[in-house]
Amino acid sequence: MPELPEVETIKKTLEHMVIGETIKNVIIYWPKMIKQPDDSEEFTNLVKGQKINRLERRGKFLLFYLDTHVLISHLRMEGKYGVFSTETPLAKHTHVRILFEGGQELRYQDVRKFGTIHLYNMGEEFNVPPLEQLGPEPFEDSFSVPYLHNKLKRTNRHIKTVLLDQTILAGLGNIYVDEALFKAAIHPLRIASSITEDEVRSLHRSIQETLREAVAQGGTTIRSYVNTQGQIGMFQQQLNVYGREEENCNVCSTPITKLKVGGRGTHVCLTCQKEKR
Repeated sequence: MPELPEVETIKKTLEHMVIGETIKNVIIYWPKMIKQPDDSEEFTNLVKGQKINRLERRGKFLLFYLDTHVLISHLRMEGKYGVFSTETPLAKHTHVRILFEGGQELRYQDVRKFGTIHLYNMGEEFNVPPLEQLGPEPFEDSFSVPYLHNKLKRTNRHIKTVLLDQTILAGLGNIYVDEALFKAAIHPLRIASSITEDEVRSLHRSIQETLREAVAQGGTTIRSYVNTQGQIGMFQQQLNVYGREEENCNVCSTPITKLKVGGRGTHVCLTCQKEKR
């Protein structure tokens, strides 16, 4: 699933390609993808004639700010955006086409059809699903060491499960939780409330450092993710544990272990991240 760095990369790329474009029409091949309004024809009528003025990101969501509405897109597992000329043949799994008056179009492709699109009046977007319950962004002042410590000490869930909770911290997913926990030398099965204040400080720093590095490298290419210019995310070359099962740890040479935490595949170095009870 594209996480914060991948969605940020998509946003930065699309900004140069769609801002200022006026929507001429929308063609929807998979209406179930449109969640709000739940009528695809109404959705199309609302956005026709509106200009894309800016793009924002909130957690793993991409926000298109139009003249009067905000289109909220969640890529889920394998969603991808690309800008094409209208003459370009459609690729398989193209589910939404946003046609521009300038002659190009924005296409949304999704092999699994898990992606979602919501449209709200501007000003409502943060008070309604799917954004209303999101926690702070990792680089916001509100995501402080005391905030994180307070959240962790109140729960006996595993630390990885807590960090995946988007109501606590927006944007983190499987890849970057594994990487941040490795940097902080914390085992993913540690009970959150057992983590000390010093460890919380290290974890907070590791989360921010990991995400900054990943954003700078354009994210991570896992499975079919590519950005809108077809470039791969280069952070995959810097992964310490994620996707490296049985490969040697870059720090201590112990083979990386894969286990399950809350049903999610999880990668850990059992030497660098000793399990504490």
